[in-house]
Amino acid sequence: MLNALIKFALHQRLLVIAIALGLIGIGTWQIFQMPIDVFPDLNRPRVVIMTEAPGMAPEEVETLITFPIETAINGANGVEAVRSSSGVGISVIYVEFAYGTDVYTDRQIVAERMQLVQDRLPAGIQPQLAPISSIMGQILMLGMWTDNPDVTPMELRTEADWVVRQRLLTIPGVSQVFSMGGERKQFQVRVNPDAMTRYGVTLEQVETAVSKSNENGTGGYLDQQGPSEFLVRSLGRIQSVGDLQDIPITIRDGRPVLLSQVAEIHEGAQVKRGDSSAFVRKAEGESAFSGGPAVVLTVNKQPGADTRAVTDSIMEALEELKPSLSSGVRIEATYSQKSFIDRAIKNVEEALRDGVILVVIILFLFLMNVRTTFITLT
Repeated sequence: MLNALIKFALHQRLLVIAIALGLIGIGTWQIFQMPIDVFPDLNRPRVVIMTEAPGMAPEEVETLITFPIETAINGANGVEAVRSSSGVGISVIYVEFAYGTDVYTDRQIVAERMQLVQDRLPAGIQPQLAPISSIMGQILMLGMWTDNPDVTPMELRTEADWVVRQRLLTIPGVSQVFSMGGERKQFQVRVNPDAMTRYGVTLEQVETAVSKSNENGTGGYLDQQGPSEFLVRSLGRIQSVGDLQDIPITIRDGRPVLLSQVAEIHEGAQVKRGDSSAFVRKAEGESAFSGGPAVVLTVNKQPGADTRAVTDSIMEALEELKPSLSSGVRIEATYSQKSFIDRAIKNVEEALRDGVILVVIILFLFLMNVRTTFITLT
């Protein structure tokens, strides 16, 4: 059999060379097309359920939210394991499915089960399915800070959430972008108890008036018996502090009691329960690093996405964004999974190079013939 194969290869040299070149070309193309990651994806398909419960202690979260959802999920088709974590105001449940199942079908199964338990959860609690992401999906961490004293932490966080984050989410392969640090802007209503007593207003009335006033509505169409008609709308969406100040709460002595009469309204920062910082270069060209307050953006990738390609796309997008950011605002990568992958590839290349050199030297020492050594290597 071996002799026949050798004879065929010698008589059909051109065909054998063409096949070899074709296989080499296909292999080379596959090398550049294959996604490269830190570790192979050996994890089962997973669906994450996140539920926010502001003000609840971990014991209440476990009893009122986590346990009912876990009970509903257990026994669903294809579920292999259910794990959970309950903290202050947050419940996270990990539902793992059997290998080979489709993650979109798995999410549909979980969503159907969650509908069965919705009525048993506390009022206002809405479980959410987290975006599809890889287990090793945290590929990049970005530090965003400013040396400009005119840019406040609130403005920095707003720019990170509504400019940088929105741009990164449009990049193929990006699953989710989480931001932390800085100050989140909000409209704050600080009621005056004395004024509320004087006008006979309760805190519940204030809360109801504010929540119901922050809505736009439609009233259908106004037909003028002609070729045109008008859209009737009620615009109540709050855009500024002035809109809040003019909200009527109740009627007293034939006059409306406005929110500004019983409360102080202004823009402010949400109460912090933590903060973030980044170690960044002091200035361009300097090697020293310093830590300081910053907004940190964590980028997660989708399953199967090429970490290096997604990271390169993100860095290109950041370079495009930098001119549009506020003066003095800087954004740099503080952690990149791509750097570990590049180092690993470089180590493999060096090992292959050294191995080839050693093989050539050993073959030549044993054969003591350049031509024979070359034939053996090929």
